Amino acid sequence: MSSSQGEGGGLSEAAPDNNTKDLFDNPLQTAATCNTPETQVSPVLDEASPSSTSSFEMLDMESVPPPYQEVQPHWFFCRRADDCTSWHPFSREDSDKLENACNTVREKGEDVVVAVEGERYDVHVKERKLYAVYWDQAPAEVRRCTWFYKGDKDTRFLPYSEEFSQSLEEAYMIAVTLDEWKKKLDFPTGETVILHNPKLIMHYQPFGMQDDWVSSPSEQTRPRTVKRGVENIFVEIPDGEPEKVDHLVFMVHGIGPACDLRFRSIIQCVNDFRSVSLSLLATHYKRSQQEGHVGRVEFLPVNWHSALHGDATGVDEDIQRITLPSISRLRHFTNDTLLDLFFYNSPTYCQTIVDTVASEINRLYVLFKQRHPEFDGAVSVVGHSLGSLILFDLLTNQKDGSKPGRVSSGEQSSFNSDTLEQTLTKLGLQQYLGTLLAENVDMEALALCQDSDLRDLGIPLGPRKKILHYIKKKRLPQDCKAAAGNQTSESAPPQVTSDGNQPSGPEAQQPLFHREPSITSAVDYEYFDVGIGQVSVDYPQLAFYPQTFFAFGSPIGMFLTVRGLKRIDPNYSFPTCKSFYNIYHPYDPVAYRIEPMIVSEVDLEPMLIPHHKGRKRMHLELKDSLTRMSMDLKNNVLGSLRTAWLSFTRLPVAALPPVDERETTNDTTPQEEQGIYTEAECSGSAEQTDQPEIEMGMLNGGRRIDYVLQEKPIESFNEYLFAIQSHLCYWESEDTALLLLKEIYDKLGVAFEQPQQ
Repeated sequence: MSSSQGEGGGLSEAAPDNNTKDLFDNPLQTAATCNTPETQVSPVLDEASPSSTSSFEMLDMESVPPPYQEVQPHWFFCRRADDCTSWHPFSREDSDKLENACNTVREKGEDVVVAVEGERYDVHVKERKLYAVYWDQAPAEVRRCTWFYKGDKDTRFLPYSEEFSQSLEEAYMIAVTLDEWKKKLDFPTGETVILHNPKLIMHYQPFGMQDDWVSSPSEQTRPRTVKRGVENIFVEIPDGEPEKVDHLVFMVHGIGPACDLRFRSIIQCVNDFRSVSLSLLATHYKRSQQEGHVGRVEFLPVNWHSALHGDATGVDEDIQRITLPSISRLRHFTNDTLLDLFFYNSPTYCQTIVDTVASEINRLYVLFKQRHPEFDGAVSVVGHSLGSLILFDLLTNQKDGSKPGRVSSGEQSSFNSDTLEQTLTKLGLQQYLGTLLAENVDMEALALCQDSDLRDLGIPLGPRKKILHYIKKKRLPQDCKAAAGNQTSESAPPQVTSDGNQPSGPEAQQPLFHREPSITSAVDYEYFDVGIGQVSVDYPQLAFYPQTFFAFGSPIGMFLTVRGLKRIDPNYSFPTCKSFYNIYHPYDPVAYRIEPMIVSEVDLEPMLIPHHKGRKRMHLELKDSLTRMSMDLKNNVLGSLRTAWLSFTRLPVAALPPVDERETTNDTTPQEEQGIYTEAECSGSAEQTDQPEIEMGMLNGGRRIDYVLQEKPIESFNEYLFAIQSHLCYWESEDTALLLLKEIYDKLGVAFEQPQQ
């Protein structure tokens, strides 16, 4: 049956206004409301027809009718996407808050704003609209729901409009109070609702409101099933989120506007990840939650794609003019996604990207603190794909003024006691003294100058390079002295040499992730005026010090390698972030490792992320068991062959000369030798199985960095088939979310609880 009637019909308020396109997505609620028609309505009621209502009239005729009780409302919000409208319930806590606010609106007539869904949304109760707080999103309709209907083609019950629900409730109250049923309610639109009895209420539509293609008379007159109260429509009300926020996490997306195979936005994917984390907190931190030690972790999306495309920069229009007309869909996909990689290496748009990411994170952080003034937890960042590289470059170029080993601008002036004139005379550039003095440039200001600053003063390329090289060479001893007092200072970043070894001497302390060039034999980055292979940009500063940086499916290792880096100094750490995890799926075609760039002399396997149910996946356990069986079989066979060979080559005992007693202590029987051999083989295999303890440097505080997910059994059959899916699997991965929760709550001293299976 059609459910697209207008406001005048009153009965068909399932859809909001057409200009409202809501992207609100909560998988917890979506899964709860996607019930099949068979589970929503009993077969008896679904098969009801006007001719069969007499059997229902006999129901409960002799019983005393229950007294009238006012229906309990529940608040719903509407989500509209791809011409599909669906209604989803708020949690009971949010619904109660909205009902109380509604009463206040009736009394005072003023609009009341209620924060819902973890305070990520605001409901304007009088306006009946839902607004997103942290991101741009069209407002969604909100409704106080008491009566619901489900047509023959509907998969779940939909709410009536509040006005029409009020009419139904008044008719129902009269019928219950007077115990007079078989009430027929006619409406101006031609629709009819018949209250046969308290358990059977049907809604009939006139012929003109039926679907045009329906031809069967039985289908034309098939009524809707009407239900009163949310407790009768078989919808699962979602659990509310804990009010206390223990930790805040910002999640930065990769290339393109879509983040998964369903082409959903970063907002929807982060909603999925948040729902997964809430479920894991309820199972793996159940006792701590009950005792009040654990609240929740808030995840907020950081969207930078829209600031780069569209009318913001005009680049899309420029690209479209030079795009070939053939294979238009593929070219549009390329322009909308893969071009982000080229934009990030562009001297113009890289600055736009890093500025957008940093400013958006800072804006969200300030807004979150305003809405949660009691929040005193730490903050972490997550980057997916290219988003992880953006965060890596941002964190590399943060400045930590609280470190005792950091050289401030005032201290930098002490690296050289020479005056500006003496310095230029040493370099043979005294002709530029007047140019610098005209801009009030002294030695301290000269030490802070970039190549672009000197170029703006009209100084040619050669003199500019001489000045910058002299300043850098004089400043290095000061940086080395500062790094000695603080091993993890930002003045001790990763170092690179052409042979892959760690450089020694003053050059070993050269900053690598700032604008100073890397030391490679192939590329002179200083000549191209870029830093660490990245275009020369002014990296903005974050408003907080991140506790942990999580990279999902990250190409960081590949980008650092093609920038000329071969080794990361084990003493290096981010200036303001002390923990770093590189998380990836084994079949992810975009992901690369980090640990081999720190410890290149050891072939070290990545850390296997445990399954959230507490053990390896079955196919991986079977693979390990077969490996152990083959090793044991090999040891037994080799041991038996060795014993047989020794027995065959050994002379008979009777032919041997008398053996000195001292020699008997050195003699061993074949059985003893077999035992020694087998034990040695087993111990050797055990040493190969157990990964040695390796000092992984300070990038993650000495702990392991690379963590690999366990592939699913179906993925193991064809790794190429699931390659793209593997790059987009992190948003719904329980194992990934649990690793984040463990890292967060371990630092808070909250014990992890493995639930009983």
